[in-house]
Amino acid sequence: IYLVTLAKDTANPLAPKSDEVGKAAEKREKEKAKEAEEKKPEASPRAEKPQEKSKKPVVVKIDTDGIQNRIVGLEITPGNYRNIRMLDDGRIFYLRRTAGDEVGEDDEELFQDKDKKSHLCAYNLDDRKETVLGDANNYQITFDGKKMLVKIKKDYAIIDVPKDKIETKDHEHKIEGLDMQLDRRAEWQQIYFECWRQMRDFFFSPTMDGVDWKAMRDKYAALLPFVNHRNDLTYLLGELIGELNIGHAYVGGGERPDTPRIKLGLLGAEFSRDPTTRAYRIERILPGENWDKKTRSPFTEIGVNVKPGDYILAINNTPVSSLANLYDALIGTAGKQVILRVNSKPTDAGARDVAVVPTEDEAPLYYFDWVQKNIDYVTKKTGGQVGYLHIPDMGQPGLNEFTKLYFPQIRKHALIVDVRGNGGGFVSPLVIERLRRALVMIGIARNGMPQTDPSQTFTGPMVTLINEFSASDGDIFPYRFKALGLGKLIGKRTWGGVTGIRESLPLADGGQFFKPEFAIYSKDGQQWIVEGRGVDPDIIVDNDPGKEFKGEDQQLDRAIQEIQDDLKTKRFDLPSPPPWPNRNPTG
Repeated sequence: IYLVTLAKDTANPLAPKSDEVGKAAEKREKEKAKEAEEKKPEASPRAEKPQEKSKKPVVVKIDTDGIQNRIVGLEITPGNYRNIRMLDDGRIFYLRRTAGDEVGEDDEELFQDKDKKSHLCAYNLDDRKETVLGDANNYQITFDGKKMLVKIKKDYAIIDVPKDKIETKDHEHKIEGLDMQLDRRAEWQQIYFECWRQMRDFFFSPTMDGVDWKAMRDKYAALLPFVNHRNDLTYLLGELIGELNIGHAYVGGGERPDTPRIKLGLLGAEFSRDPTTRAYRIERILPGENWDKKTRSPFTEIGVNVKPGDYILAINNTPVSSLANLYDALIGTAGKQVILRVNSKPTDAGARDVAVVPTEDEAPLYYFDWVQKNIDYVTKKTGGQVGYLHIPDMGQPGLNEFTKLYFPQIRKHALIVDVRGNGGGFVSPLVIERLRRALVMIGIARNGMPQTDPSQTFTGPMVTLINEFSASDGDIFPYRFKALGLGKLIGKRTWGGVTGIRESLPLADGGQFFKPEFAIYSKDGQQWIVEGRGVDPDIIVDNDPGKEFKGEDQQLDRAIQEIQDDLKTKRFDLPSPPPWPNRNPTG
């Protein structure tokens, strides 16, 4: 957290202090103030009240000259800071989360990132000390700086602005059970026109891409009297913004009933049923990464020790033979321990009990399995010369996948980059910058192997796989890849939605409304690009659904064929070092 003094004559809030001179001066100032107070004449009880002078407007003086040198930083723990508020008494309040706070947290479903539990802190400029007041999800301070509204989980408390640990026990305000009268039709009408205005003011094109926006407002406003549910309003707004014929125009959320989800426990495996005993045979166990809770595979965890071919005979002492379906006994067990009776044959003789914790989602396991199979397939087909990686999106998960798969394969002679189904995000420049890193020189150490310089530079040919589900930044990545000459694009034309959005502005009922706010055009300034069209591949390959269902990936096969052809002319091996230097002056 940094402070900047706007005016040149503002004192440094963190200036060095003298133990003696400063205290003496402070003492003298207090004494002078006391003497002045004592000399004031007593007011006559019959004296008329002087007329209150009108307050002068606050004038904010900003001296831009040298402002970059008037920045000071607080000596506090590095972290992610939000909701920073400074009071007139010199205290600065803020919420902090550090990397350690992200470990073990499980409140993703309850709160967005901006509302996750954080450390509420106050920094006092007078004594240069930070006080950790306690944990909170959010807070607000009243305009006069005297009261604080604290949010802890889903409850709220109003307290005096704290000087020490926050105490909310006797000040909590439960919002459950509070009643209010709401004119929903009036609210829906306000939201409708608010969304129309937001799109009018923030849409990237001042011409609204040629659409008569006022006419569209009136056209769909005529249907407002027939809106009877938030879903009706969402549909109506969707039709309104659909007139713009552009991607990333989204509407959703809002106040509507929230149906609790009963999570089904999943075992990360595929089963068949023995027709005689009705026991369940494990046909396949999905691999996973058990160090990550999202990709852990229950049957592969430590101590479970089951394998394909084993049978499940009972779940929590309920014989599976009595169940219509195996999953009847796993309702509501996601993340909870269950006891399975297993055996290598479909009988109780010799059976044993094992404890497993079912997962709530097998999709990450199927995805992990698909990627690993593609890596193995490419390795086998190319004799280990070609690497393969898939990037599922252009956000944090996608960047993690890229990092995890790219660097272990960096010494392969060629690379297939797969962005089919990439859901977009914003990190494609980071990936592109890494892929296009150029070799400048080669380094070597005693008893070592030649190494690229810059380090971690890929030196072989590349191709990229795309399809109609490569979207948003998943469109932009192949456009950059092709424009920079990094390799061929293989597959199908991408989705074609690249006009970007920012975070939704607040709506009265908590709904979300996204406006396409920034678009891209060609570097020669001649045309708008990608939006509504997508990125065309150099080689069109459309996977046959029947073959794909059976496990044949025609697009990947074509990528292997093309990259092997490229290897014939573009393969690069790091050369061995020249003869060791002789710097003996005598020769």
